[in-house]
Amino acid sequence: MPLPAAAVADGTEARTDGPSAGSEFAPLLRAVKDQGLLGRRYAWYARAIAVNALALAGVVTGLVLIGDSWWALLLAPPLAVLFARTAFIGHDAGHAQITGDKSVGRLIGLVHGNLLLGLSYSWWNTKHNRHHANPNHIDKDPDVAADVLVFTGEQAGDRKGWRGWLTRNQAWLFFPLTLLEGVALKVHSFQDLRRQPPRERALEGALLVAHVAAYTILLLTVLSPGKALAFAALHQALFGLHLGLSFAPNHKGMEMPDPDGERWGHLRRQVLTSRNIRGGALTDWFLGGLNYQIEHHLFPSMPRPHLRLAQPLVRAHCRELGIAYAETGLVDSYRQALRHLHEVGEPLRAQ
Repeated sequence: MPLPAAAVADGTEARTDGPSAGSEFAPLLRAVKDQGLLGRRYAWYARAIAVNALALAGVVTGLVLIGDSWWALLLAPPLAVLFARTAFIGHDAGHAQITGDKSVGRLIGLVHGNLLLGLSYSWWNTKHNRHHANPNHIDKDPDVAADVLVFTGEQAGDRKGWRGWLTRNQAWLFFPLTLLEGVALKVHSFQDLRRQPPRERALEGALLVAHVAAYTILLLTVLSPGKALAFAALHQALFGLHLGLSFAPNHKGMEMPDPDGERWGHLRRQVLTSRNIRGGALTDWFLGGLNYQIEHHLFPSMPRPHLRLAQPLVRAHCRELGIAYAETGLVDSYRQALRHLHEVGEPLRAQ
């Protein structure tokens, strides 16, 4: 069972790897704690949540005011961007970045995930914490399990037929496929309800149904069926694309630990498998802080606005230990990720 994000953040996991591995991370953890970077930022998150809620309400109001017109589709892109902001807030709640109170954090996650997005907070959090515990580990990280895409030559194997075609062309298909991600997340969320305990299933299921009902009623009340379908398709496609643009640079093409090789300590396991994205305030906003992927993986419960402050400490510590610290521009990160997917599919193209 994966460790909760908070346990990883305070160094618990690092100590399980033995004195040598733990000693690499311990000085960095002390430095981060000494600067108060693991402290809460309640006011920052309160503003972020309030601004996001007001912006969502503004788009919905605009949709109602425009009415049954094709011009309403112009609101689909900003709504997709705001849905991504909502997902980032739910992500931070799941990592205990917003509050250390588990009940409050879960409430924030349920509202922003299940109710506002139609995305199961429990399903996402369980899956995402497994990823954080063992990033890019082919046997333990669900994000690199063989599915529509594959991430190693062994996974590609001798895939035939439809799946073989996908693997041969997966680099070209990656971003088009993300257009379906918004809908796929909802499907996975409903499917996961069968796994959940009865009380949790009832609550999460009710909120998921409430989201779908409210979304459908809003669109069909304001727009004709044809325009409503067009709006939903454009909105969900752009939402999925935004998530793909945000998550694609983080790990694809980075080191993948050998399941049968030496076990890495917390510091190396998180740094060597992650990639940072250079940029300023706009990049921070667009990627929801995930551009500081290395710092986020080392300290999952660190509040988002502190990640950029921790970066110089982490970079200097890695330099001192001779550990590669990957950082590149946004466009180049996509190039590296797509190149990796292309190389994985090469053996099938050669057949």
